[in-house]
Amino acid sequence: MEYEKGRKCPEWLEKAVFYQIYPQSFKDSNGDGIGDFGGIMEKLDYIRELGCTALWLNPCFMSPFMDGGYDISDYFRTAPRYGTNEDLKRLFEEVHRRGMHILLDLVPGHTSVEHPWFKESCRAEKNAFTDRYVWTDSIWEEPEGGSCIRGISERDGSCVVNYFSHQPALNYGYYKPDPAKPWQQPTDGEGPEATVRAMMEVMRFWLKLGCDGFRADMAGSLVKCDREGLGTIGVWQKIRRFLDEEFPEAVMVSEWGEPDKSLLGGFHMDFLLHFVPSHYNDLFRCEHPFFGGQGDAKAFVEKYEESRAKSGGRGLICIPSGNHDMDRLARRIQGDRLVIAFAFLLSMPGAPFIYYGDEIGMRYVEGLTSVEGGYGRTGSRTPMQWDDSLNAGFSAAPPDQLYIPLDEKPDRPTAAAQMKDEHSLRSQIKQMIQIRQSHPALQSRGDITFLHVEKDAYPLAYLRQKGEETILAVLNPSDHPASVPFHGKLLEPLYSTGGEAETEKGTITVPARSAFWYKAKIGISM
Repeated sequence: MEYEKGRKCPEWLEKAVFYQIYPQSFKDSNGDGIGDFGGIMEKLDYIRELGCTALWLNPCFMSPFMDGGYDISDYFRTAPRYGTNEDLKRLFEEVHRRGMHILLDLVPGHTSVEHPWFKESCRAEKNAFTDRYVWTDSIWEEPEGGSCIRGISERDGSCVVNYFSHQPALNYGYYKPDPAKPWQQPTDGEGPEATVRAMMEVMRFWLKLGCDGFRADMAGSLVKCDREGLGTIGVWQKIRRFLDEEFPEAVMVSEWGEPDKSLLGGFHMDFLLHFVPSHYNDLFRCEHPFFGGQGDAKAFVEKYEESRAKSGGRGLICIPSGNHDMDRLARRIQGDRLVIAFAFLLSMPGAPFIYYGDEIGMRYVEGLTSVEGGYGRTGSRTPMQWDDSLNAGFSAAPPDQLYIPLDEKPDRPTAAAQMKDEHSLRSQIKQMIQIRQSHPALQSRGDITFLHVEKDAYPLAYLRQKGEETILAVLNPSDHPASVPFHGKLLEPLYSTGGEAETEKGTITVPARSAFWYKAKIGISM
């Protein structure tokens, strides 16, 4: 499978299942109440035993942590709370020793106001960093279509920011600069070109140290006034050419949400996410989500099929269980429906991404005060629940010193308990991952054909195919039995939950709250 003519995805992505780690909340090894590299190393065997083959680590660099580490003050040093650069290198080595891979979180669009680049950019005297950020020519001129900070520098001008006011935007240029505003530089201008080279140097540093690639934060937002994304695609194509020359095996996944653009830019993978009109939330996080048993998957499938067609077979389109920016999956979906949701996530094309704790059904913790810029996201970033010991096994620190408070409910799920229960959510997910990795049709590049998806109707049914292998998936999270026409023959059950399916000529009927994967033949009478 090519992402651009003549270029192919690394082979290990075919069977890849990713596990996302929010490092400050995963496992504390030194008792300071904050997760760290040592804690991640302690739990690598847990992740591998689940069946995951790769990690995505949220930002772990020097930062004032006003946005959970997405406000970087030094791209070349790890934050001391997690450990040293040498500790991270050792983590890379331990990951690779287990036959796994690891991606770091790259934040290319902005830095912290505390970054030395920004401090130099604030000076009145022109220097190498004057054009590293996007500045207007006058303190009184605000950039249209965005926010800015001003009145904090020697230089006369307002600085464009991304998202929070302490995140000044790095300069990748404007797609079509306004001649009346000379501060709007073209994408091939001196300042934007220097920014691209600087980001390449960041990537080179960590790839040489041993990481396997990057997830790029807000990858589609680099070039300003770039409505169609063409300027930003061009920036990433430059970066991909650099990677192809020096690190051809480096894997890139984008937080873009528009695979037709990101994959053309040279990314291997993109997510369908909640902040673009993908209808991802229709499945898991709206008032009546499809996997909550009362929703609709039709709009999502239409958008998914549109994205597949537009991307022209380049790369992988990935659907995560969640991430650090979303409500927990279990906030609106519980019990056996969580299993069915994972039966969907683990039978779709693209590499699945499991957010830490989702495999045990960790809940969104309501009513928490914002921690390090988390705001409404803080409830999805609580400490991993390992066992029933102090602080759920996350840390030996006093409970009031934890990075974020735990879920204090006595029935909170734990990894230890679920590993002992063959019927638990985690055990079901482990089983499904094993099946997926044993059947090419279910893997990242297997084809998909939707057989049944109707507005406000169940079940969702589709075929996964690769070579001679065909697998039918039928998912019914509703409270009622549901039927789907099927002109073929069921050969072998691979996975099921929720009872037994019934077959009559041309029809499969499945029970309420059930999911099935079958090896099948098409065009053969049942």
